[in-house]
Formats: sequence, structure tokens, C-alpha cells
Amino acid sequence: MRYQTKHNTHGISSSLINRAKYCLFVTSFLIGLSGFSQTISEDFKKSVDSLINKAPSTYAEIDVVFKRKRDDSLLMRYFTNEAIDKNYLDGQAYAINQLGRKYRNTSQFSKALGLHQRALEIAEKADNLEFRVYALNMLGVVYRRADAIQAALNYYQKALELAETVKNPNIGLKRSMNVSLNGIGNIYKTLEQFDVAIEKFTKALKLDEEMNNKLGLAVNHFNIGECQESQGELEEALQNFQTSLSYNKDIKSDRGKILCNYSIAHVYVHMGRTKEALDLLLNALSEAKELGDKSIVSSVEINLGWSLLQLKRFKQAKEHLSNGLQIAQNVNLPSQIAEANKFLSDLAVAQNDFESALGYYKKSQNFDKVISNDRNLRYVNDMIMRYESEKVIDELKELEEERDAVKLELVKNRTRLLISGIAIALLAGILYILYRQYQLKNEKKLLTLEQTMLRSQMNPHFLFNTLNSIKLYIINNEQKNAVHYLNKFSKLIRKILEASSLKEIPLADELETVELYMKIENIRFSNEINFETNIEEGIDPHTVRIPSLILQPFLENALWHGLSSKEGKKNIVLEVNKGKEEGFIDIAIIDNGIGREAADIIKRNKVLKRKSVGIDITKERLSNFSRDYHNSFNLEILDLFDKTGIATGTKVLLHIPTL
Repeated sequence: MRYQTKHNTHGISSSLINRAKYCLFVTSFLIGLSGFSQTISEDFKKSVDSLINKAPSTYAEIDVVFKRKRDDSLLMRYFTNEAIDKNYLDGQAYAINQLGRKYRNTSQFSKALGLHQRALEIAEKADNLEFRVYALNMLGVVYRRADAIQAALNYYQKALELAETVKNPNIGLKRSMNVSLNGIGNIYKTLEQFDVAIEKFTKALKLDEEMNNKLGLAVNHFNIGECQESQGELEEALQNFQTSLSYNKDIKSDRGKILCNYSIAHVYVHMGRTKEALDLLLNALSEAKELGDKSIVSSVEINLGWSLLQLKRFKQAKEHLSNGLQIAQNVNLPSQIAEANKFLSDLAVAQNDFESALGYYKKSQNFDKVISNDRNLRYVNDMIMRYESEKVIDELKELEEERDAVKLELVKNRTRLLISGIAIALLAGILYILYRQYQLKNEKKLLTLEQTMLRSQMNPHFLFNTLNSIKLYIINNEQKNAVHYLNKFSKLIRKILEASSLKEIPLADELETVELYMKIENIRFSNEINFETNIEEGIDPHTVRIPSLILQPFLENALWHGLSSKEGKKNIVLEVNKGKEEGFIDIAIIDNGIGREAADIIKRNKVLKRKSVGIDITKERLSNFSRDYHNSFNLEILDLFDKTGIATGTKVLLHIPTL
């Protein structure tokens, strides 16, 4: 089953419907809460009024009032509403971020992203750097929880860079810098660069100790423990998990306690203390269900199944593994889906069901492949380069110590080191210069492409004809139509200019842009074009990112070469489907025009030939993206025929990775 909307360009598109739903959801937190305001205590209302009158601008000043109440969504909605009424932007940013945290902790990532993005916009409007950094960090946390590594790292780095512009940061900014460091460390951990990850967590740990931040101490001891467990350092990992558990008990963090007990149990299984692990996991499962975090429930169920598998209690093991797999599939957790299938494969082998074991194993491998594709190779290379650089520094220090110890070889070693250093420096310098030249050449080529793309999107014919159409409405005294299409035209120009400066944009934004383009172009076709958008169920256009401004050239080509010379019904369908391969989507643009062969004949016979460069530019841009992302951006243009061989239109098919 698919989400479908059928309409002509006067109707409401699917992207606009989705956007309206998103806006309606966010707005529900920001308006009219009188229906439950009577349930708010008078003391809380007085606290809110007093705070708004003082209007503090830092996180710490606001949080001191709401620290014990920020997890209560009812109270935060009330505070949001009051802050809107009094135009208290800093308070709005604080409260909406807390609501986003609430949804994030129950794995409702799309809603959390919407709220944190709204909080970021309010902080920018308020020109409050501290709340901007906080919102960027929260977006990074949500994307990391959803396994969107590239987007998470981008937001963490933006937050850290912004915070570092302040010479004397306050306590709130210091904590945000710590969150950024912690998040970046988690990315290294995900990429299995454990030594580097431990270094980042250790730096964050020192900041936590300076600020006596028990939550940060709990988090960073936990993260170091996970890295040590992955490296097989079980005793050290166990010690860090137990330290983290102690801090979580101090701050009364239910979620933290569950995660620590779950991780301690995980180490116990590796140590052969399976029965002890089982007791911990059973308690953690009931607490996780009460907490409502589906990600944690899934992890505990899967590891309960693993523990029971070690004890050869196969029936119970399969039940828990199946439960964990089902939850992971429902909330789209690729890492846990892969792990559950792996353990189910081991279980099938233990029961001599080798056919099922092979099936589970293949599924596990497929999801491991999806997870690997989500990791951006550019960041991996950067991490490896930094790691290697640190190794070289350590080696040079060791050489220096050896040189001091062996004084008789001092002169000889110094000469060798000097010559080697000069050679390495020269080689490194040459390689760096060549690399920079290659990089600058590519950047220049990309800039030229982007400028050419922008010119193709805003070609003079389109601008002139659109303005003429609007002018005709004005001459005919059709003021409503003139204002309507002028608004859409200005919105389209603004979106094109905004998107042209970005390498990637959400699919939802791209669909909205082409929807506006089709509405405006349809003026010149006397509204004869029926435009339809179909999005397959399970695809969230707000989280899928694609190269900016790649669809409009194909729609323009369909209009002017496929449909402009056609008699009768004129249809264009834009379909977004899951690709045949995991980690890809297919975007198809189908028209019922005269076909490419007939269009070429008409074009050759025209005295004034309209040169279309948009498709060529788009092909070259997709080729560049393929090189940058080490992924395939495929484009196919297919001719459609009926049973008698008569052309019935054209189909453009874009095969795009969901990075």
C-alpha cells in the first residue's frame, strides 16, 4: 500500500500535505492550551509568570526553575504557550527542546527532529548563541540515535565550532561543548576507532569533573566502558559500567540505570557468568518497558535471547529474540535488526535447522551492509588520518628517547633522522600540494556546475513568461489570481536560491520546490497539465536527503518536449519508491507525451531552437556525487510504447542512495 495523492496543479500536493501535518504537529505544542491549563498548579503558574517577567537568557537561569519538571510534557507545553503569549523567545527555545528530548527518549525521532529544528529557528531569531548550540547538539543526538551518522556528526561539529567562538563561555556553553565532544566520540565509536573514541570521552570526562557534572560523568564512563568491551578489555569495561551505574543512581536516572545494568549483563555473558546476566536482564526488561524506550526494550530482548541461547533454553531464547527483532523492525533500528538475525541464525544452527540459519544469516549480512553504507567514507578517512598522525608523533617521541639512551650513536642517528625528516617533509609537502590542487580543481568545477545549474533553474524564458502571465492577470483585473501566482513565484525563486547553496536537501523540500514550479508552468498550459506525486509507504521525505535541485530539469523537459505538442490529456506522475537494493530509493518521472523520437523531429524543424542544458548539468552533478560519496547515482531515460509500438511517453528513473 502507498500514500497517494491525485490532483492537478490546482490541488494540494502530497509534499504540501506532509508539510501541513508537520506544521500542525509542531503548532499543537505552541498554541491554545487552555483546555488543560486548569490542571496546572497555581504554584507552577506563579513560577512561570515570575520567570517570564525576569526573562533570563541563559539555559542555567531557566533550568534552575524547571530542572525537576522539564520531563513533564504537560508543564513544558504550558510554559511554551505562556512564553509565546509574552514573546519570550529564550523560554520558547528551552521548553520546545525539552519536549523534543521527551520524544527522542521514546524513539519518536521524526517528532523530536521537528521540535528541535523549531527550537533552533527560535534561538536564531532571538540571537541566543547558547540555545542555538543546545538545539544543534539535540539534533545531533537524535540523528545518532537513528543511525544517521553523517547528519549527526555535522550537527555536533556545528555546535562545537559555534561554542568555540566564545572566548569566556558560561557554564551552559561549557556543558554544550561537552555534549558535542561526547557525540563526536560516539561517532568514532560507531566507526570502530575505539582508541580515538576513548580519548574524546576522556577529555569530556575531565570537563565533567571540573564542573561536577554527574550526568556527564555517568555518560562518559559508560561510553568508555563500551569501547573497552569492544576491545575485549572486559574487567576495565565492567569497572566503568559500575562507576556509571553509581552516578546514575545518584542522579536518579532510570534510563541510565537500565542501560548500565544491561551493559553489565552483556559483559557477564562474555565472562561466562550467564546466570548473573540473566537476572540483570530480566529486571532491566521490565524497567525498560515501563520507561517506554523501544530502542532499549529491543536491545534487552535481544540480549536476553542471547543469554538464554548460551544456557541452551532454546524456546525462550527464540521468543525474546523474535520480540526484539519485531520492535527493531517497527522503529527501524538497523543495528539491532542485524544483531537479532545473527543470534537467530546461531539458534537455528544449535537446533540443526541449517536452512533457517542461512536465511537469518543473510538478513543479518544485508543489514550490516546497510549500516556500513550509512557511514560516510570522507569522515572515516579523516579519522584514520588523525589517528595515524598521532601514531607518528608517538613514534617520534620514542625515537627521541632512544637517541638519548644511545649516546654513542647520537651523531649518526641525528643525521639519519634529519635526512629522513627532510625527505618525509618534502614528500608530505609535495603530496599535500598535489592533493590541494586536485581538491581546488574539483571545488572550482563544482562551483561552476552549481552556478550553471542555478542559471538553468532560473532561465530568462521561464522568468519572462511567468511575469507575462501574471501581468495578463493584472490587465484582466484578476487580482486574486495575480497575487496567488505572484506569491508562488516569489516562494519558488526563494527556495531555488536557498537550495542552490546547499549540496543536499531533504526530499520533502525538493518535492515542494517542483510542486511550485509545476503550478507556475501550468499557467502557460491553461492548467491542462495533471501532476501527481506518489510516495511509497515507509519513506519519510523529511529524513531522506538528495542532491539539491535535480528534479526540475526533467519536469521541464517533460513539459516542453513531451507534452507541449500533445493533444488531449497531459499527465506527469512523480513516484518515490524503495529501491531494489537496501539503502536506495527510486524516483521516477513519467509523462504521457509524444516520446523522444517525435520530440526530436519537431525540435529539428523549429526555426528557433530552445537549448536545454539542465539535464546535462544534472547528469554531471550526479557523477560528481557518485565520486564524493563512493555510491552510485544512476539515471535512466526510457521510452514508453503501447502494444502496437506507438510512443506513449517517457520515463526518467533516478536511482539514489539514502545518505
